[in-house]
Amino acid sequence: MTNAPWPPGAATGIGSLPGDDPFEAATVVLGELPDLPFLPELPARGLGADVIGRTTSLLVDLAIELVPSGYRVTARPGVDHRRGVDLIRRDLDAIEEAVERAGTPPLALKLQMAGPWTLAAGVELPRGHRVLSDKGALREFTESLAEGLSRHVAEVRRRTGAPVVVQLDEPSLPTVLAGALSTPSGYGTVPAVHEPEARDVMAVVVDAARAATGQPVIVHCCANRPPVALLRSAGAEALSLDATLLGGLPAALADEIGEAWDAGTVLFLGVVPGTDPARPLTLRQATGPALRLVDHLGFPRSILAERAVATPACGLAGASTGWARRAMALVRDVGKAFVEPPESW
Repeated sequence: MTNAPWPPGAATGIGSLPGDDPFEAATVVLGELPDLPFLPELPARGLGADVIGRTTSLLVDLAIELVPSGYRVTARPGVDHRRGVDLIRRDLDAIEEAVERAGTPPLALKLQMAGPWTLAAGVELPRGHRVLSDKGALREFTESLAEGLSRHVAEVRRRTGAPVVVQLDEPSLPTVLAGALSTPSGYGTVPAVHEPEARDVMAVVVDAARAATGQPVIVHCCANRPPVALLRSAGAEALSLDATLLGGLPAALADEIGEAWDAGTVLFLGVVPGTDPARPLTLRQATGPALRLVDHLGFPRSILAERAVATPACGLAGASTGWARRAMALVRDVGKAFVEPPESW
């Protein structure tokens, strides 16, 4: 990829952090990950602050309420919807102030939101069925997400003066494809979505993100068997994967990842745990998952400098504040090691 706004050896986070102070989180991220900072997500603030709640707050002409089973479509915005919108506003105020205090906008700022399949799996229709079980509702949600994403990107760019990169989070996509998502009753499963349909729906949002930002679009899937070929066919130019789960790859998935890398796809490689490790982690240990993946696929290690970005393995919401800071500092050092690996490695 030649048009990436981040430099070789960049590092970033997945999205979530511990704590509930958006200005402190924004300040820490800008300091620890200067090459590709991200707009922090703080799920500790409660319902509406998690990835589904945040994303529903960006939807256009669709309102969501909280029910005992989770998020549900409602006829008009109520207190739950307004709270989610307010949390987003506070986050934008915080990142704007943090950038102003830093004195100069970053080279790029990454935003995260749920992709269309994870969103449609995580929201219920009024009668309790998941959005993805109704093709009309799925289409409406996908179009609303694409429009809301575009508006969100425009506001962040206006407030910060930074180019924006979008990351679509799709942790539920493998479950959707496998037909393993439970029905509301819990006694059955939602029928599997076929790959062509999954690709076409993803492509609508990926295309909207690219049009809004003019930048490569990242899709994050932390499963141990991510649908790499499907995401590439939907237009994703960068894939965010948990490299610590990619040992012992089946041949088919190894081929998909190898083909993606060879074709210029950038891999955002999760290399350090999202929660506090039992023992201190050295730089060499942290870099290990990426090195093993490269060696397994038969690429020269120099590809890490050209087409890789270091990240934690997943979000850091479950980490201590100390480990969250250490994890960000460590992936920053891993990114530098991608460019200039120590000779002893």
